Amino acid sequence: MWLEILLASVLGLAIYWFASRDKEETLPLGDGWWGPGARPTAPEDESIRPFKVETSDEEINDLHRRIEKARLTPPLEDSRFHYGFNTHYLQKVLAYWRDGFDWRKQVAELNRYPHFKTRIEGLDIHFIHVKPPRLPAGRSAKPLLMVHGWPGCFYEFYNIIPLLTDPESHGLGGEHVFEVICPSIPGYGFSEAASKKGLNSVATARIFYKLMLRLGFREFYAQGGDWGSLICTNIAQLAPSHVKGLHLNMAFVVRGLHALTLLLGRRFRRLFGYTERDVELMYPLREKMFHSLLRESGYMHIQCTKPDTVGCALNDSPVGLAAYILEKFSTWTSSDFRDLEDGGLERKFSLDSLLTVIMIYWTTGTITSSQRFYKENMGHNFLSEPHERMKVHVPTGFAAFPSELLHVPEKWVKSKYPKLVSYNYMPRGGHFAAFEEPELLARDLGQFVGRVGRP
Repeated sequence: MWLEILLASVLGLAIYWFASRDKEETLPLGDGWWGPGARPTAPEDESIRPFKVETSDEEINDLHRRIEKARLTPPLEDSRFHYGFNTHYLQKVLAYWRDGFDWRKQVAELNRYPHFKTRIEGLDIHFIHVKPPRLPAGRSAKPLLMVHGWPGCFYEFYNIIPLLTDPESHGLGGEHVFEVICPSIPGYGFSEAASKKGLNSVATARIFYKLMLRLGFREFYAQGGDWGSLICTNIAQLAPSHVKGLHLNMAFVVRGLHALTLLLGRRFRRLFGYTERDVELMYPLREKMFHSLLRESGYMHIQCTKPDTVGCALNDSPVGLAAYILEKFSTWTSSDFRDLEDGGLERKFSLDSLLTVIMIYWTTGTITSSQRFYKENMGHNFLSEPHERMKVHVPTGFAAFPSELLHVPEKWVKSKYPKLVSYNYMPRGGHFAAFEEPELLARDLGQFVGRVGRP
């Protein structure tokens, strides 16, 4: 009798598991209000207004005065970037920022693409919207939402946009031409920060989904890394019928089983679905997973718990802000760069590009509000939110860049995104894929869209 009960229980659990493992759930769309005070009774203004980045002599002079008054601590001998941003190299960056960097020129560069603002859920949301300069006969542009992360911004996409909107002129063929929309996450850059607690990735996804509908796109592609990958994932969970395809270069895949397989994965890689390349990128485990995460995640604990405290310092000091952010562009591009006196920053980026990112945070005063995004997403119910255990049932492509902070094998990605149609190992590149390797990312995105479009 007991054996029969046991067998029936096991059989019932097995049937339940097979029936529910790929259940296509969606997140409730809901609504929100993030502006100050109570939500007005009048309908929200849905107009889309042109926006232009501007500066002034006062803004530039104030920056220069603050740089001149910088008080730096000498680095330890032979410390390179192992203790954080090396202040010997920081002096070079500051000298260029003060005497060589032309912010007015970079403002003109920022205005190269059309900027807009529109009000959604009580916040002014900033975005750039770039249409193709030309379209092949009989073709229409594919709408593509691209979402940045931290400590990046919409400017990360400036080099990849021409490859997507005019691929034929850049040697990428004319089969897939995109119309690109790059919004700023609320509280980042020119997007207004929330006045209320709780604006997390799901709320941001809903806001960006409303933005795409407001622009007239009933179906669109979405691409993201860092927070952008989570926001785009959430959009696919909120409105899967509107997302034609989801392309990521980072994935938040949180399952305890994956961590357990790491312990034996090197010896039994085929058993756990790992390729030889996966093993190269994940082992030795102690160095490439544990020590690496410990080295690079200290900022996260601060921003997940008390972002406003460190924000007070960073928002008051452009020098501190630059050191704090640029250090991430060093070691998140390649962990080996911590062995270099200059952090390898100018090996992949120009100082003009890097300082433009810093200036977007500095001139808008948004470093604190950008850091709050960590608190809202990971400081309350981390690992217990519905979206974290919910699968994504839209066609998905993944570009695995070898110097990303944490490698995610195809097997892991497919557990979260069962409709994975494309997974490719990139030959080079790190965390800031669009900024660092725009052509690689553009090509991978194009081949993914090609696969999605096949019958």
